[in-house]
Amino acid sequence: MTHSGFPILARGLGDAGWAWALGVLGGIGEFSRAPWESVQRIPGGMVTARGAIALRDDPRAVLVAHEALSRRPGHWQQGLSLCLEARDAHLGEACEVVSELGPDTQALRPRDEAAILFDMGLGFSHMRACVRTANPALLAQLRAGCGRPLFDHGNPAGAAIVAASPHRVFLSALARIEVYQPIPPPDGRSPEGPHSHILPTLLRSRRTHAATIHLPAGLVPVLEAFPPHPLSDLLGNAAPFDAARHKAFQSIMLAHGSAAALAEKRGVLAALKARLPPHALAEPDGRESRAARRVALRQAGHSMPRNQALPAWRAAWEKHEDEPAETTESVPGHG
Repeated sequence: MTHSGFPILARGLGDAGWAWALGVLGGIGEFSRAPWESVQRIPGGMVTARGAIALRDDPRAVLVAHEALSRRPGHWQQGLSLCLEARDAHLGEACEVVSELGPDTQALRPRDEAAILFDMGLGFSHMRACVRTANPALLAQLRAGCGRPLFDHGNPAGAAIVAASPHRVFLSALARIEVYQPIPPPDGRSPEGPHSHILPTLLRSRRTHAATIHLPAGLVPVLEAFPPHPLSDLLGNAAPFDAARHKAFQSIMLAHGSAAALAEKRGVLAALKARLPPHALAEPDGRESRAARRVALRQAGHSMPRNQALPAWRAAWEKHEDEPAETTESVPGHG
């Protein structure tokens, strides 16, 4: 990781306002905690009654800060991707079928080390989405489903996982998230705090991350982090604009954000301060820069709401509705 990258994440572990995610588009484990929640500190992470997280530093890792458009009018998304080159993120051959991995000797709670870990077979080489159990009946059903894709018709493993709600364990080269809370029924909603999503429709895209997140070529995300958002609480509810939160994330963006996005935002803010007309800047080049322009305008609506040029700029550029459908907006607290 870059010199300043890991301390940012380490500080985030001490802040209940942060949320975390590990996985791919359609298969993800999420961790967050409430300020009142009892926490057991462990090396590189923490354990609560609802879940656990641990991460480790690596000099090869790269921290990428990013922003994207939100479906909510006037809002935007923000987050951090901890990345590795694909060869360094590799955990072994991608597993396409349910597979028994043996006792989870790396469990974040000693009492879970004897439980058996099963790879659900989502088919990615840089992460594993697993379940863990010591329940004899569930072990028998999972073993009966081994060697077959999880979503195969008649595979007993899928229905057994939903019915029994075993621990879900998401692994990458630099992080682990464990989810202890129950899986909601098909017509239910995910619980607050640690939870997981396995969505076959999105998994078919084979994307390691949403198209709204622009990462340098060759990098694979092995952990996502979401610092407190200036317009949302940890549950994703709207909140009054928090200038301190906005300033804090902008300082991270300056150190770890895309050069193209930063240049676009600087140009827009300078034009607004100079009260230039909305087409004083050239048309943004590419989706990332177009999104950065609109993000800058949405942020300016809160950081400089009385700017006289802003209404014309927003009228000119907010008509562009080109953001992709898939986002990371299910993750709490990031906009």
